[in-house]
Amino acid sequence: MKIAVLGGTGLIGSQVVKILQAAGHEAVPLSPSTGVDLLTGQGLSDGLVGAEVVVNLTNSPTFDEASPAFFQTTMDNLLTAAARAGVGHAVILSIVGVDQVPDLDYYRAKVLQENILKAGPVPYSIVRATQFFEFVEAILSWTADDTTVRLPSTPVQPMAAADVAQAVAEVTMGAPLQGVRNVAGPDVFALDELGRITLAARGDQRTVTTDNGAGMFAAMSGDVLIAGDDAVIAPTSYREWLGRQV
Repeated sequence: MKIAVLGGTGLIGSQVVKILQAAGHEAVPLSPSTGVDLLTGQGLSDGLVGAEVVVNLTNSPTFDEASPAFFQTTMDNLLTAAARAGVGHAVILSIVGVDQVPDLDYYRAKVLQENILKAGPVPYSIVRATQFFEFVEAILSWTADDTTVRLPSTPVQPMAAADVAQAVAEVTMGAPLQGVRNVAGPDVFALDELGRITLAARGDQRTVTTDNGAGMFAAMSGDVLIAGDDAVIAPTSYREWLGRQV
């Protein structure tokens, strides 16, 4: 198949393209660097010519109240162009538990993206993944100073970006789900515990202090970020992945 991958040069998209190409598909990365801008629609129609599947891995540049407008515009542009081009399957990447955190602008924006896709004219699949291992460092930095990292004890079930890409690619190569596939890492951690594991592995002497009011994940109570029994469990553990980074 010819598969157009929007955001195909990013962390997940570049890996999805490689997996699809290795499986014999014509996977074409589309991004501003290749002349396609999903926000303005520039180059989109040309990029979708002959495509049987389109994968949208683009993301809002902000996580604030501006993010819903980004997803509204980009999804409207995508679905209009995809329907015109006769694309038979549209895939997006979302977040496990995204519909259970209404207090966060970005999560509401991702729910909006999902709903636009569901209501649109193109058969669809939604892959919901848990937080990426690669983002743990950024999460620690949000509430850190020179001596202390403050983190809530929110349960998380993170996974490797490579496993996310594999899950997206597998859904992309299949028939439209007309629904959601949840994917998650093999282990559940309290976020503060995950911080201590990470700092210890890196020889970082800072102390992790449990603060259930610190950072974005403080708003996520209970097991919101934990995948249910229907989830596909990825193979790579955090400790295994972390050992390869240090």
